[in-house]
Amino acid sequence: MARKIVITSGKGGVGKTTICANLGVALARLNRRVVLVDVDLGLNNLDVVTGIENKIVYDIVDVIEGKCRVRQALVQDLNFPNLYIMPSAHSYNKSKVTKESVKLVVDSLSDFFDFILIDCPAGIDEPFSRAVFGADEALVVVTPHLSSLRDADKVLMLLGSYNISNYSLVVNRVRGDMVVDKEMIDAKKISQILSADLSGIIPEDDSITTFLSVGRFVNNSCESFIAFNLLAKHILGESKKLYDCTQKYKGFVGFFKRAIRRKV
Repeated sequence: MARKIVITSGKGGVGKTTICANLGVALARLNRRVVLVDVDLGLNNLDVVTGIENKIVYDIVDVIEGKCRVRQALVQDLNFPNLYIMPSAHSYNKSKVTKESVKLVVDSLSDFFDFILIDCPAGIDEPFSRAVFGADEALVVVTPHLSSLRDADKVLMLLGSYNISNYSLVVNRVRGDMVVDKEMIDAKKISQILSADLSGIIPEDDSITTFLSVGRFVNNSCESFIAFNLLAKHILGESKKLYDCTQKYKGFVGFFKRAIRRKV
């Protein structure tokens, strides 16, 4: 049976889809069978991020409406044979696409995969409910900004009503130089404020934007590659180590790196 993990935040623009895609790749690299399910109906872009937009024949709405079987809507990643994507749709019949119907699709995938990662839309209304209803676990993505923390806190309170007790945080877009200079809140402090365990820290990495613009995942040339690998191992229970965004900005050499970072 697969572990069904929803990637959520409450707030848009914090990097949920990026986390979902690259965590999926990191787990696939560790020989796990993974499917990414896009439940962000209408505003979906997981297909663009994963570079499969031109390979889609059917999507999750087609499955729900009975136009195809579940496996027909899955798109296999070319570089990672054990990674699949269930794309979403830009339009849909709201009366048919309910939280119950989405859960049926997610449940039908459970026997074929080790992990089902559900890309949740922004907000905490009906679209949020559709995504969370079929999950057993949650990763709440938050950035080191007050508005993001407030929205994450609301989501954490809501998860209990969906019987999701296994949840943790992923702090995204952390700038190590600013953390060292006390200009950005530390990820571990965020964990304390929100009273939630920390599963991963992802650095602010310009390479992510570059790769996503051409539908590619981060590779070992990116700073965030190690961070996603550590996140995957944390979820697997193989390691509790978190990525240290501040390490290279500490000490005498780090002082100059921070000065240079401020100017670019």
